[in-house]
Amino acid sequence: MTEDSVSDESRRWLRFSLEDLSEAKRLVSNEEYIPRHACWLAQQSVEKALNAILIFLQIDFPRKHDLDALRNLIPDGWKIREEHPDLAELTEWAVLARYPGDWPDPSPTDARRAVKQARSVWETIAGEFSDHGLRIEN
Repeated sequence: MTEDSVSDESRRWLRFSLEDLSEAKRLVSNEEYIPRHACWLAQQSVEKALNAILIFLQIDFPRKHDLDALRNLIPDGWKIREEHPDLAELTEWAVLARYPGDWPDPSPTDARRAVKQARSVWETIAGEFSDHGLRIEN
């Protein structure tokens, strides 16, 4: 991949990430929403943002939902590793928010917390891209 195509693909993943985050934020601001949808979109936003970094760095990554495993593929020196050392709670929503099972449905509190964490992760990653010379629009 050329440097331009890597940058374009990273921006595309970041755009998808921001769209998921924006939709999650819109959902939780609505009185009648389904919390599991906001939780799942928050998880997806972070997954796509982490993948954007990996694409930018040209690091092959598995197509999986484990946010900590994806974050750990990012080299030291990226703030995401220090500022967000535990993404396990968001990772859970990849399954718990999508499928019925022997677990309670996400609550509005869960949804707000997931969206808040996803927003924080997105802002960290957006700032890091700027620091690494990739201009993004948000």
